[in-house]
Amino acid sequence: MLQQKEPAVGLVQDDAVYVATRSQELSKGENIRHILDEVCRDCGADIDAARLLKEVKSSIYSGLSDAECWQAMIMAARSLIELEPEYTFVAARLLLISLYKEALRANYPQDMRLSSLSSVYKQQWSRYFEQGIAAGLLDERLLSYDLSVLVQAIRPERDLLFSYPGLQTLYDRYLLQSDGQRIELPQLLWMRVAMGLALNEEHKEARAIEFYETISQFYFTPATPTLFNAGTCHPQLSSCYLTTIQDDLQHIFKSFQDNAQLSKWAGGLGNDWTNVRALGAHIRGTNGKSQGVVPFLKVANDTAVAVNQGGKRKGAVCAYLENWHLDIEDFLDLRKNTGDDRRRTHDMNTGCWISDLFMQRVQRGESWTLFSPNDVADLHDLYGEAFARRYCEYERLADEGKLKLFKRMPAVELWRKMLTRLFETGHPWLTWKDPSNVRSPQDHKGVVHSSNLCTEILLNTSAEETAVCNLGSINLSAHIADGATDLQRLQKTVSTAVRMLDNVIDINFYPTPEARNANARHRPVGLGMMGFQDALYKLGMSYASEQAVEFADRSMEAIAYYAILASTQLAAERGTYSSYEGSKWQRGLLPLDSIELLQAERGEAVEMDRSSTLDWDVVRAQVRQHGMRNSNVMAIAPTATIATIAGVSQSIEPTYKNLHVRSNLSGEFITINTFLVQDLKQAGLWGPDLLEALKYYDGSLQDIPGLPEPLKQRYLTAFEMEPSWLIESASRRQKWIDMGQSLNLYLSEPSGKKLHETYMLAWKKGLKTTYYLRTLAATQVEKSTVDINRWGIQPRWMKNASPSSEVQVAREVLACNLGEDCEACQ
Repeated sequence: MLQQKEPAVGLVQDDAVYVATRSQELSKGENIRHILDEVCRDCGADIDAARLLKEVKSSIYSGLSDAECWQAMIMAARSLIELEPEYTFVAARLLLISLYKEALRANYPQDMRLSSLSSVYKQQWSRYFEQGIAAGLLDERLLSYDLSVLVQAIRPERDLLFSYPGLQTLYDRYLLQSDGQRIELPQLLWMRVAMGLALNEEHKEARAIEFYETISQFYFTPATPTLFNAGTCHPQLSSCYLTTIQDDLQHIFKSFQDNAQLSKWAGGLGNDWTNVRALGAHIRGTNGKSQGVVPFLKVANDTAVAVNQGGKRKGAVCAYLENWHLDIEDFLDLRKNTGDDRRRTHDMNTGCWISDLFMQRVQRGESWTLFSPNDVADLHDLYGEAFARRYCEYERLADEGKLKLFKRMPAVELWRKMLTRLFETGHPWLTWKDPSNVRSPQDHKGVVHSSNLCTEILLNTSAEETAVCNLGSINLSAHIADGATDLQRLQKTVSTAVRMLDNVIDINFYPTPEARNANARHRPVGLGMMGFQDALYKLGMSYASEQAVEFADRSMEAIAYYAILASTQLAAERGTYSSYEGSKWQRGLLPLDSIELLQAERGEAVEMDRSSTLDWDVVRAQVRQHGMRNSNVMAIAPTATIATIAGVSQSIEPTYKNLHVRSNLSGEFITINTFLVQDLKQAGLWGPDLLEALKYYDGSLQDIPGLPEPLKQRYLTAFEMEPSWLIESASRRQKWIDMGQSLNLYLSEPSGKKLHETYMLAWKKGLKTTYYLRTLAATQVEKSTVDINRWGIQPRWMKNASPSSEVQVAREVLACNLGEDCEACQ
């Protein structure tokens, strides 16, 4: 995780040498030295240009091309990041210059300096629109703006905010290119997105500048599909689509086609398959027996593989099944690497949709009955006490012989199998039907049948409606100032962000009519957060502390407060969403109020804090007066890629390791905890020896001798804290959120008992969903030579390892089958 770096003032003195030199001169060491001297200037007191030059000289040779020479300089700077994190900005600036040269080509000024970036943007501004429109990349409607006004709003110095991984990610996948050449620069990307989202605004230049100011300073970042497509000729800006498949062959195969269309345009998919009858169920039309849901899931899996979103990223889908479905045991085995491969889906994610009744029967040691949905059709649309009552009626019918196809088993046996498969394969994700529905603002207009690919979206689906959600994330770290949350800045950011997300709905391209119908009627948006761990570091808090739990509560309360207010303000300006009447909002129920409803339906205590600190009467009055523009406003997505772009920690995630190798589609990046390095420097402890110890101890401080205990506590890593801390913080957030959150859980020493306690606690604390279970057994590693004899004591992770002269630098646990960069949400 990387701190934002403020643009340097007076970056280059008047007598500084030119950064760019002629290609034929680039391989000369003297000119390289001048380039490095200027790029290193003001990047940090610990940057040593002479050392960097030495690294570069060791990798260059006579006859090196211009591009190869620039790459050698970038890689040399990149290699020094682990010892001095500020080199990330050196590498980023070298990549920037290379990017400028590529975009401007023959028009690149030979006398260009980093202090005069405005000349680069002014030169590229008009040419960018000409090239983009001619190549069919940019929407011609962008020319309807007063471009002379917008060019004055561009802030080229913000290019210097990028860390190297963030800029490299932008370069590889986000910047528009024509014929293999980038034509887009970072600030042009931000302005394109801002213009694309302000197209329908009355005062669109002013709104575009407002949007640009918010995203170019990393206060808020829209989700990946919006960054890919806003302002282009094909504005598919939404992140997530949720569908319900009917028990009808025609609709099943229509769903495959819908999946392909939705995935093609960069959407992550959540499919609810509970309606489809089970293996052995009678088919009246053919007088035969059903093959169950698994063969259809195999086709859905292969469809996702075949449609790869234009080469930008892999197609991705998650199948959900309620755990009373007779095929649930086969469903749990879908991700196993053994067995009949025709009944395996190695590329599909899976999730269990679990009722409170099941969890209570697990607690009480009671039995559980599996049914085929064609025999118990109404269960799919029931939840809470109504589901429990009807489910028990079907069990009585089965006992009376009136239902022939069912299976009874101990509830704990199915629960144990779910947890076992979760540990073995990472699937299924455990998500809960009742809290998702009972607390839904839209309980008057349908049922939530599943979540999405990343388990944060909870919207109604039906044959007529494919739920759509538009995502973006507040950078919480950027709103910490002087040891506290800057509420004034946060309110401004949230208000602008909600407006941007609402605009997406009207501008968006919808691949299917069902998607258009749902989004137009309900207008849901999903405002989330990232940089939570960085915010804790800025505040001097350990994630595993009561202070962090309280901060999770108060920060989410503030975001919810301002987000709901923003939606009411939009409703006053633009009108409420069309299905507003009868919603919880209209009935005077805010997310906080719905906890008591869940407790009543559950019939037992929901162990969720109810405290608040802000004046919520103000919000209630605004909702009563103006209504809501959006049926849902909050959801916390994973933010794998946009957090990298912004240079902050992902979503609500704790630090994985203080030093590790992070992989995504742009390559591998050494990631070191810059906050830790700063604290170690202040204590006079940072240097090559401590870096070697950090490598030896697998990115952990806990076994390194001589470090202060408060420092070790503050920099606990994900596997070094009890998962109960993550669950309690998530519970505090969930009381404010009208949808859900992507919550990963970490277990260093998993056991059946520990898994049971962890997920039972998550349910008791009122969570709606969980995401990945990460265990140390799944860690991948990269070897690096370190003298293990130097340190004497083996780190915990090496206790059972055979002796070796090489130790391993932890590589981040893969998030899913897409690799670490699961971007389907963000």
